[in-house]
Amino acid sequence: MNIALLLEMAADAAPDRVALVCEGKRWTYSDLLAAARGAFEIIHESGAEYVALLDESSEASLIALFGAALAGVPYCPLNYRLPDTDLAALLERISPALVIGDEERVERIAAGQGHMVYSRELFTLKAQESWPASGEREYDPGEGIAVQLFTSGTTAAPKAAILRHSNLLGYILGTVEFASADEADAALVVVPPYHIAGISALLSSTYANRRIVMLPAFEPEAWLELVKEEKITNAFVVPTMMARIIEKMEKGVSAELSSLRSIAYGGGKMPLEIIQKALSMLPDTNFTNSYGLTETSSTIALLGPEEHRAAISSDDPKVRARLTSLGLPLPTVEIEIRGEDGVVQPAGELGEIYVRGEQVSGEYKGKSALDAEGWFPTRDAGYMDEDGYLFLSGRADDVIVRGGENMSPGEIEDVVLTHPDVADACATAIPSVEWGDAVGLAIVTRKGCDQPCEDEVRKLVRERLRSSRVPEKIVFVDALPYNEMGKLLRRMVKDVLVD
Repeated sequence: MNIALLLEMAADAAPDRVALVCEGKRWTYSDLLAAARGAFEIIHESGAEYVALLDESSEASLIALFGAALAGVPYCPLNYRLPDTDLAALLERISPALVIGDEERVERIAAGQGHMVYSRELFTLKAQESWPASGEREYDPGEGIAVQLFTSGTTAAPKAAILRHSNLLGYILGTVEFASADEADAALVVVPPYHIAGISALLSSTYANRRIVMLPAFEPEAWLELVKEEKITNAFVVPTMMARIIEKMEKGVSAELSSLRSIAYGGGKMPLEIIQKALSMLPDTNFTNSYGLTETSSTIALLGPEEHRAAISSDDPKVRARLTSLGLPLPTVEIEIRGEDGVVQPAGELGEIYVRGEQVSGEYKGKSALDAEGWFPTRDAGYMDEDGYLFLSGRADDVIVRGGENMSPGEIEDVVLTHPDVADACATAIPSVEWGDAVGLAIVTRKGCDQPCEDEVRKLVRERLRSSRVPEKIVFVDALPYNEMGKLLRRMVKDVLVD
C-alpha cells in the first residue's frame, strides 16, 4: 500500500476542507491531491531516481512527498544547513535527482552531477498545471522505498536511512484514527522537512483530516502569533523551541493560546525546569513527550498528558521522576533493554534500547541493522522501571564506565540542574588512568546569578547519588552546543573537557 493513499482518502472524505496553510496561502485536500498527481507527471517524465528537497517547509514539501510516492521514487529531503562540501557529497550519492529548492546552490556545488533543479515556486506551479498525457495513470503500488533520510553523521559519514511505505503506514495506521479531526482542528508544523518528526507530522495530520499550518522558520514570536491567528489546536516542538517560547511568555510577549489543546515535544531531552514551567503556565494544555528515531518511522514511546499531570502533582519520588521519562512503549512495538552481552536487563538496569515492530525499518541503503529476530539496536542507552516506563540516558557510546560501573550522564545532569544557579549542564566521560573513565561536567550559569562553587556542586551530586558520580573536572561555559532539533552535542563538550 502506498503512503499517497492517506492523501487520496482524505481528499475523498473531505475534498473542500482546508488541508494546508503556508505563508497565507490555503490549500484544500482536493487541491493537494491534484498537485501531487501533477508532481507525479513531472517526476515520471524527469527519469530521476530520487526526489530531493533543499528548502524550508512549504507546500512544495508536501506535494513532493506524495508526488514521489505516486511515482515510486524515494523522497529525500536534505539538510539545507549543511556546509557546501557535505551537501555536495550527499547530492552526489542520490544523482540523478529532481531537486526542489535552492537552484543557485545546487548548480554551484553540484554542477555535472546530472540533477534536474526546480525552484520551489516553479515546481509548485508546474505541479498544479500538469495533467496526465493520456488516459488513466497507474500509480506505484507502494511496495518499495517511500523516504530516504540521511542521518546526522556527527561521528561518521551520514548513513542513508531507508523507510518503506510499509514502515510509515505501520506507524500511521497503528496510532492515528482516520478522519478523527474536527474541521476546526489545526496542527502547527515547524520541524525541518528533513527530520522524521516533520514527515510523520504531515502524514498523521493528513490521515486525520487535520489542517496543517506551516511555519517555515521558527521564531518564538512568530510561533505565538500563528497560534493566535490560526487558532492552533495541536503543535510539536523540540526542547530548545519550548524554552524560547516560555522565555518570551515570561517576558510578557502577548500569548493568546486558549485554542492550544495539545503540545507534543521530542527530538532531545527536555530540561525538567522547562516542562515544569510549561505545565504551570499552560494548565489546560495536554503535554506529550514522544520518543522515536528516523529508523523507527518516528514515535515508539509516549509519556501522555495524564501522566504529566500525575507526575507534577505527586509527592511520590518514583511517580514524580516519570516527568523525566519517555513514557511507555506504543502498543504497536516491543522494547527491550539489553546489556553488552545481549542479555535482557532487569528493571532499573542500564543498557542499550532495542525495539521491534512493523514501523521499525532498521534499514540503511544496502544494509539492514535488524538482528535475526527483527530487533533494532537504537544505540540509545536507557533503562525501564518496574512499571515499564522508559528512561533515556544518552547515546550508548556516551555512557560513562568508571571502574566497570556503567553510569548515565543524564542522572548526573538532572541532579546538577536542581542547583538554583545552574541553567544547563552536560556530563560526559573523560579519561582516567585509575578508573578508565571519570566524570567531566560542563555548567552554564543562570543569567544574573553567581557562578556556583565547584565543591558545592560536587557535594550536591554526592548527597543525591553516590561518590562514584561526583565530577572529577568541572568547567563553566557560556552555552552548551545543540543541533537544530535540540539534541545536545555531547562530543563537542567532551572536547572542551579533555582539552
